[in-house]
Amino acid sequence: MRIGMALNYSGGFKESVAELADYEQAGLDIVFVAEAYSFDAVSQMGYIAAKTERLEIASGILPIYSRTPTLLAMTAAGMDYVSDGRFTLGLGASGPQVIEGFHGVPYTAPLGRTREVIEICRKVWRRERLQHEGKNYTVPLPPDQGTGLGKALKIINHPVRPRIPIVIAAIGPKNVELAAELAEGWEPIFYVPEKAGAVWGPSLAAGKAKRDPELGELDVIAQAPLAIGDDVAGLLEFGRPMAALYIGGMGAKGKNFYNDLARRYGYEKEAELIQDLYLQGKKEEAAAHVPAELLEKMSLIGDEAFVRDRVQALKESGVTTLNVTPLGRTHEDRVRLIETIKEIAG
Repeated sequence: MRIGMALNYSGGFKESVAELADYEQAGLDIVFVAEAYSFDAVSQMGYIAAKTERLEIASGILPIYSRTPTLLAMTAAGMDYVSDGRFTLGLGASGPQVIEGFHGVPYTAPLGRTREVIEICRKVWRRERLQHEGKNYTVPLPPDQGTGLGKALKIINHPVRPRIPIVIAAIGPKNVELAAELAEGWEPIFYVPEKAGAVWGPSLAAGKAKRDPELGELDVIAQAPLAIGDDVAGLLEFGRPMAALYIGGMGAKGKNFYNDLARRYGYEKEAELIQDLYLQGKKEEAAAHVPAELLEKMSLIGDEAFVRDRVQALKESGVTTLNVTPLGRTHEDRVRLIETIKEIAG
């Protein structure tokens, strides 16, 4: 099981990257860099590539709407080059609030677009002359949609690898099926190993049935906050505001994927109440109603025996990469947490 960690995108980036060398020495395998509506992730990942030697680097995630498919391919090839083949292209649809609200792009056909983006990226990396005719993208642009001067081209440089790993962030049934069919990896959010099979098992099975064997086994990436000790249970409370934000505030009624997931986990009443309160501006009340059981099951917060049991449950559910958020008081404490979870994960 690989150990990953997400880099904080809300500030202090250079300081965070300066500490990555210590995490790398402690056994960290991969770092994920988010791109919400903060600084872009690509400039940050290039900086990480220059400051690390072994660590794999993944976008976590680049939205499929904010760049053309070809630019996503070029960016991934460039990142793979500057990192000497250490890059993973994490992709996702994000949501209409960010895509339409911040980028001003219609949030349409996320499944179809994701499928075509993957196909186009892999053509570019193989240095094929790019020609693509799909429902969502046509390359080169047809004469009736432009000047008529578009020409089929292939990327000038030779990519380090003809197939850069792709990870799809997905939680909806059809999105998960697509990830299992086409991507090297799948990254869900709010992963509960005991419920994963019931919620996502049919979608994963359907996707894997169509999967090209050359892609290898699907890398399943689960996220979890991490703290180990006899007095750390209170740290679970730090997860309440974030869970409430996603379950309650990331989308309107009927258009919140995370709220849907909480309902599929069996928290129908709680999910509805959290959303109602959050949309009324009662964020603290919403957070107070996030089920304690959900916070615990999604975490690696407890004594060492508890954490070992949770890691085993994650392994048995199919998780192959553990993306942790170490919750230590100091940098040294967080480094020790990475060392410990690396040993536990084996």
